[in-house]
Amino acid sequence: MKLKNRALGALAGMVAFAALAVPAVAQDRAYTEGPVSVVSSIRTEPGMYDTYLRYLQTTYKPMMEEAKKAGVILDYAIYDREARGPDEPDLYLVVTYKNMAAMDGLSDKMDPIQQKYFGDPAKRDAAMIERTKMRKQLGSETIREMVLK
Repeated sequence: MKLKNRALGALAGMVAFAALAVPAVAQDRAYTEGPVSVVSSIRTEPGMYDTYLRYLQTTYKPMMEEAKKAGVILDYAIYDREARGPDEPDLYLVVTYKNMAAMDGLSDKMDPIQQKYFGDPAKRDAAMIERTKMRKQLGSETIREMVLK
Protein backbone atom coordinates (compact mmCIF):
# COMPACT_ATOMS: atom_id res chain seq x y z
CA MET A 1 0.00 0.00 0.00
CA LYS A 2 2.84 2.40 0.84
CA LEU A 3 4.46 1.71 -2.52
CA LYS A 4 1.20 2.47 -4.31
CA ASN A 5 0.79 5.78 -2.41
CA ARG A 6 4.39 6.75 -3.18
CA ALA A 7 3.89 5.96 -6.87
CA LEU A 8 0.71 8.05 -6.97
CA GLY A 9 2.48 10.87 -5.12
CA ALA A 10 5.38 10.80 -7.56
CA LEU A 11 2.98 10.80 -10.50
CA ALA A 12 1.07 13.76 -9.06
CA GLY A 13 4.36 15.62 -8.56
CA MET A 14 5.39 15.00 -12.16
CA VAL A 15 2.01 16.23 -13.45
CA ALA A 16 2.25 19.39 -11.31
CA PHE A 17 5.81 20.03 -12.54
CA ALA A 18 4.75 19.57 -16.16
CA ALA A 19 1.81 21.94 -15.69
CA LEU A 20 4.10 24.62 -14.26
CA ALA A 21 6.67 24.12 -17.02
CA VAL A 22 4.18 24.69 -19.88
CA PRO A 23 3.85 28.47 -19.31
CA ALA A 24 7.63 28.78 -19.26
CA VAL A 25 7.86 27.02 -22.62
CA ALA A 26 5.15 29.29 -24.08
CA GLN A 27 7.06 32.38 -22.91
CA ASP A 28 10.11 31.22 -24.87
CA ARG A 29 8.27 31.51 -28.18
CA ALA A 30 9.40 34.37 -30.36
CA TYR A 31 5.86 35.03 -31.59
CA THR A 32 2.22 35.24 -30.68
CA GLU A 33 -0.59 33.92 -32.84
CA GLY A 34 -2.29 36.79 -34.62
CA PRO A 35 -5.38 37.26 -36.77
CA VAL A 36 -6.59 34.59 -39.18
CA SER A 37 -7.41 35.31 -42.82
CA VAL A 38 -9.32 33.27 -45.37
CA VAL A 39 -7.93 33.91 -48.85
CA SER A 40 -10.21 32.98 -51.77
CA SER A 41 -8.60 32.65 -55.20
CA ILE A 42 -10.90 33.95 -57.92
CA ARG A 43 -10.59 33.80 -61.70
CA THR A 44 -12.97 36.12 -63.54
CA GLU A 45 -14.49 34.83 -66.74
CA PRO A 46 -13.33 36.50 -69.98
CA GLY A 47 -14.82 39.98 -70.30
CA MET A 48 -16.37 39.84 -66.80
CA TYR A 49 -13.65 41.48 -64.69
CA ASP A 50 -15.32 44.90 -64.41
CA THR A 51 -18.78 43.34 -64.08
CA TYR A 52 -17.59 41.19 -61.18
CA LEU A 53 -15.92 44.15 -59.46
CA ARG A 54 -19.21 46.10 -59.77
CA TYR A 55 -20.98 43.14 -58.19
CA LEU A 56 -18.44 43.17 -55.34
CA GLN A 57 -19.01 46.90 -54.89
CA THR A 58 -22.81 46.64 -54.74
CA THR A 59 -23.31 43.40 -52.80
CA TYR A 60 -20.11 42.05 -51.28
CA LYS A 61 -18.79 45.34 -49.88
CA PRO A 62 -21.98 46.34 -47.99
CA MET A 63 -22.26 42.81 -46.59
CA MET A 64 -18.62 42.83 -45.41
CA GLU A 65 -19.00 46.32 -43.95
CA GLU A 66 -22.00 45.14 -41.95
CA ALA A 67 -20.09 42.04 -40.76
CA LYS A 68 -17.23 44.30 -39.74
CA LYS A 69 -19.56 46.66 -37.87
CA ALA A 70 -21.15 43.67 -36.09
CA GLY A 71 -17.69 42.44 -35.01
CA VAL A 72 -17.94 39.20 -37.01
CA ILE A 73 -14.81 40.08 -39.02
CA LEU A 74 -11.88 42.42 -38.43
CA ASP A 75 -11.44 43.44 -42.06
CA TYR A 76 -11.67 42.41 -45.69
CA ALA A 77 -9.73 43.27 -48.84
CA ILE A 78 -9.68 42.57 -52.55
CA TYR A 79 -6.36 42.16 -54.33
CA ASP A 80 -5.77 42.28 -58.07
CA ARG A 81 -3.23 39.84 -59.44
CA GLU A 82 -1.66 39.32 -62.81
CA ALA A 83 -2.52 35.75 -63.72
CA ARG A 84 0.29 33.93 -65.52
CA GLY A 85 -2.02 31.36 -67.05
CA PRO A 86 -5.70 30.58 -67.66
CA ASP A 87 -6.02 28.44 -64.53
CA GLU A 88 -4.59 31.00 -62.10
CA PRO A 89 -6.52 33.59 -60.09
CA ASP A 90 -6.70 37.22 -61.11
CA LEU A 91 -8.26 38.32 -57.81
CA TYR A 92 -7.89 37.41 -54.16
CA LEU A 93 -10.73 38.04 -51.71
CA VAL A 94 -9.34 38.18 -48.18
CA VAL A 95 -11.46 38.16 -45.02
CA THR A 96 -9.69 38.58 -41.67
CA TYR A 97 -10.96 37.29 -38.32
CA LYS A 98 -9.66 38.04 -34.83
CA ASN A 99 -8.59 34.41 -34.33
CA MET A 100 -9.63 30.83 -35.16
CA ALA A 101 -12.31 30.89 -32.46
CA ALA A 102 -14.01 33.81 -34.23
CA MET A 103 -14.81 31.40 -37.05
CA ASP A 104 -16.76 29.06 -34.75
CA GLY A 105 -20.46 29.30 -35.58
CA LEU A 106 -19.68 31.61 -38.48
CA SER A 107 -22.73 30.56 -40.49
CA ASP A 108 -25.02 31.48 -37.60
CA LYS A 109 -23.37 34.91 -37.40
CA MET A 110 -23.45 35.58 -41.14
CA ASP A 111 -26.91 34.17 -41.96
CA PRO A 112 -28.83 37.29 -40.79
CA ILE A 113 -26.48 39.55 -42.76
CA GLN A 114 -26.73 37.41 -45.90
CA GLN A 115 -30.51 37.24 -45.54
CA LYS A 116 -30.65 41.03 -45.60
CA TYR A 117 -28.83 41.17 -48.95
CA PHE A 118 -29.96 37.97 -50.67
CA GLY A 119 -33.17 36.87 -48.97
CA ASP A 120 -34.02 33.26 -48.23
CA PRO A 121 -31.65 30.34 -48.96
CA ALA A 122 -33.21 29.74 -52.38
CA LYS A 123 -32.42 33.31 -53.43
CA ARG A 124 -28.90 32.96 -52.05
CA ASP A 125 -28.42 29.82 -54.15
CA ALA A 126 -29.71 31.64 -57.24
CA ALA A 127 -27.26 34.49 -56.60
CA MET A 128 -24.44 31.95 -56.28
CA ILE A 129 -25.37 30.45 -59.65
CA GLU A 130 -25.47 33.94 -61.17
CA ARG A 131 -21.97 34.69 -59.81
CA THR A 132 -20.57 31.64 -61.59
CA LYS A 133 -21.28 33.45 -64.88
CA MET A 134 -18.81 36.14 -63.79
CA ARG A 135 -16.13 34.15 -62.03
CA LYS A 136 -14.84 30.81 -60.86
CA GLN A 137 -13.53 30.19 -57.36
CA LEU A 138 -10.30 28.24 -57.75
CA GLY A 139 -9.90 27.52 -54.06
CA SER A 140 -9.28 29.07 -50.69
CA GLU A 141 -6.85 28.77 -47.84
CA THR A 142 -6.75 29.82 -44.22
CA ILE A 143 -3.63 31.60 -43.03
CA ARG A 144 -2.64 32.99 -39.63
CA GLU A 145 -0.41 35.96 -38.96
CA MET A 146 2.52 35.17 -36.68
CA VAL A 147 3.37 38.34 -34.74
CA LEU A 148 7.01 38.44 -33.71
CA LYS A 149 7.64 39.69 -30.17
